[in-house]
Amino acid sequence: MKISEIKERKVIHRPIRYFDESGQRIYHAYEYHLPYNPGYKGNETERLFAKWIDMLPFGLIFYFLLHKVIVISILLSIPCVIIAGTITEWSWGTTLGKKIFKIKVLDDYGNYPGFLKSFQRNLLCLANFSPVFSEYTTRTIAMGRRTGTRVNFSMHMNNTICKTYIVKESKIPEIRDLLKYQGDQNLLL
Repeated sequence: MKISEIKERKVIHRPIRYFDESGQRIYHAYEYHLPYNPGYKGNETERLFAKWIDMLPFGLIFYFLLHKVIVISILLSIPCVIIAGTITEWSWGTTLGKKIFKIKVLDDYGNYPGFLKSFQRNLLCLANFSPVFSEYTTRTIAMGRRTGTRVNFSMHMNNTICKTYIVKESKIPEIRDLLKYQGDQNLLL
């Protein structure tokens, strides 16, 4: 069983135009089996900060110990983070920055990614730093209507290509139970 094959049962109650004898609205129940999403909202920002935290020790080493210019230190820390991230995700499913945010990386089978898959997703993270600009509007009584620009970083391409998932550490037992339960259900069928 794979995470991408897990289905989640959702029941949605939609109102209809009729009422019962006591004046209560009548609802129809619709049942859907939707793909399970192990991720969570807001992980793009956490992943971006985690990547900067991973780069920080290497940048400091290049800057203070090897006396490189700060820009060169940052550029030299990128390949170091890719290599170190590959090894730590392969071994423990996390990096230093991800550990601070309590994030783990899982493959489609619910395990830590293999070495090549981890290397591929860490290499593809370079393409993830393309910002997506969007406009937003807020209304307040004091300031009226204000429009601004929001910058979001799309950090999903490497996970989509490698079929890996970014999950909270606390959600891993639930995912593994779902994999086991739905795998057993498929065996019974």
